[in-house]
Amino acid sequence: MMTKLTLHSPDFTQANIAKLAELFPNCVTEIKDGQSKDELGRMKGGVKIHPSSLKYAIDFDQLRQELSPFVVEGPQERYQLNWPGKREALLTANAPIAKTLRPCREESVNFDSTQNLFIEGDNLDALKLLQEIYLGKVKMIYIDPPYNTGKEFIYDDDFSEDTASYFQRSNQKDEAGQRMVANTETNGRFHSDWLSMMYPRLKLARNLLRDDGVIFISIDDHEAHNLRKICNEIFGEDNFKANIVWRRTVSGAVSGQGFSVSHDHVLCYSKNSNTELGRLPVDDEKEYKNPDNDPRGGYKAQKLERTLEGARPSMTFEILTPSGSITRTWAVSPQKFQELLLDNRIIFSKSGTPYYKQFLAEYRGKLPNTWWGKEAGNNQEGSKELSSLLGNKNLFTNPKPLKLLLQLLLIGASDQESIVLDFFSGSATTAHAVMSLNAEDGSQRKFIMVQIPEPCDDKSEAYKAGYKTIAEIGKERIRRAGLKIKDELESKAEGTMMKDEEKTRLKDEGGRMKGEEESSSFIPQPSSLDIGFRVLKIDSSNMKDVYYTPDAVQQTHLFDQIDNIREDRTPEDLLFQVLLDWGVDLTLPITQESIAGKTVLFVDDNALAACFDADINEAFVKELAARHPLRVVFRDAGFISDSVKINIEQIFKLISPTTEIKTL
Repeated sequence: MMTKLTLHSPDFTQANIAKLAELFPNCVTEIKDGQSKDELGRMKGGVKIHPSSLKYAIDFDQLRQELSPFVVEGPQERYQLNWPGKREALLTANAPIAKTLRPCREESVNFDSTQNLFIEGDNLDALKLLQEIYLGKVKMIYIDPPYNTGKEFIYDDDFSEDTASYFQRSNQKDEAGQRMVANTETNGRFHSDWLSMMYPRLKLARNLLRDDGVIFISIDDHEAHNLRKICNEIFGEDNFKANIVWRRTVSGAVSGQGFSVSHDHVLCYSKNSNTELGRLPVDDEKEYKNPDNDPRGGYKAQKLERTLEGARPSMTFEILTPSGSITRTWAVSPQKFQELLLDNRIIFSKSGTPYYKQFLAEYRGKLPNTWWGKEAGNNQEGSKELSSLLGNKNLFTNPKPLKLLLQLLLIGASDQESIVLDFFSGSATTAHAVMSLNAEDGSQRKFIMVQIPEPCDDKSEAYKAGYKTIAEIGKERIRRAGLKIKDELESKAEGTMMKDEEKTRLKDEGGRMKGEEESSSFIPQPSSLDIGFRVLKIDSSNMKDVYYTPDAVQQTHLFDQIDNIREDRTPEDLLFQVLLDWGVDLTLPITQESIAGKTVLFVDDNALAACFDADINEAFVKELAARHPLRVVFRDAGFISDSVKINIEQIFKLISPTTEIKTL
């Protein structure tokens, strides 16, 4: 049966109820949609609703009884972080929205071929819209949220209303829902407002992480303690990996408490406790020598001896060396030592002390430390990097340096096809770092940047330079950084080619360059580097209000609702809302063809076919079905007659029975 698309983000409340229903079917009941109940069967607020609007709900009294004595009852003391607005923050995370992503080709780079995204809009909306497509697919998240210093801006979320009202309001273009306000310390809810802003975003972010995914969050001392607590609640205390202390500035800043503060925190949590993090590159490769020409390459001699403290008796034994026998406590067992000896991995010093070979080729890299200094850069470096790209100073306050993000990517996104998400994108250092690292190691990491179009102060350097919003700064940085990285890669590849040609010439003449290696170092091909990004902007749904609230339309307005799609929307606008609803990758290639005089948009060749033209007839449908698309979607009011609409399913059943058909 041909069905309509829902065209809104997932309703996690109903999804959670469905999960509970599988475990406790006797705890599921029905309520009228829109009711807010303090006790089952008793309505709060006297809301008038449509009599047929029924939804599943949980009988909490029955559920408590099922879980007793494990449930924690009302006033009982417990260890937890609580604040005014926490319940509303949870409601916010679960409530669906009726919004969409509209493509903006003119602001994009390589729109048709890129695998990267730049989403402009409120990141809470963005995280909800991405739930279907990127659920469990993101390898690493990095965010640099507002630090809540009393001066920085935070998202002014107002979601104290019930889920139904919130959903209905989200269908409208609500400027108030996308504003940012300064959270001053004089605000009586100073910490509470910040926590209520962060909580639903982190909860949604966790859904997007892969099973081996990690999240890094930059923060300072103002909210580090609170952030740690809500992360323990959302990600689990066992999934805490580290609190990295990063020296963000060389000079420090006077705190007013008698200290010069020069550090920030970077909290790291994983989706699962057994997640293995990446290692950092060896910074002492020159120490790996090969004096005995071992075919396994360079190595470093590591101590075999260990201290007696905590040693097992089986680790203390006699080793026969060229200078005599030595009985000590060793780092390996007698059996393991014999294996290493037979494998030519044991060497002896002049004094006769045994060492084992640690080969560079087998070394996974060094474990990350929790204290980061020069290797992770500082804010001054970040400012210089941004100003050198955009040609202006003071465009953005304290942008993160590339070195910091490169370190985090090596730890959290070692998978060469990782998806990296930053939903407080700012100046887009994360996107810059992803492209830089891909150029260095030839990987295909993809980025998703999300940034609200926060207006630049009209007296700021950014505004004077022509940037109206922070999002514009980020997009321009990615454009310029991508071109710079590609130019540098092309120059390096050209230089390597010239060196290889010179080596070949010398070899042909019987010569050999001093210290020459048999093979040149790996240089990624510039053509394989993705420096593009699709710009998608969050907007109200493409559908008119009647699509979501048909019972609210009066009879006198019925003729205005013949077409349920807003007049200012293009076919590509409609296509991206379909991709969101169907859970289809937003970066897949899109082509346009004309079939029987109708315009058809094809996604990833034949994964989805969409035609939003009017007067769809059977001849066109037969031609389209002959292409055997996996999915097809039409405009609900686009058929030339009701009989054509009815016959579509039969036509596809005969010609392409595996095609899934929907309308909007």
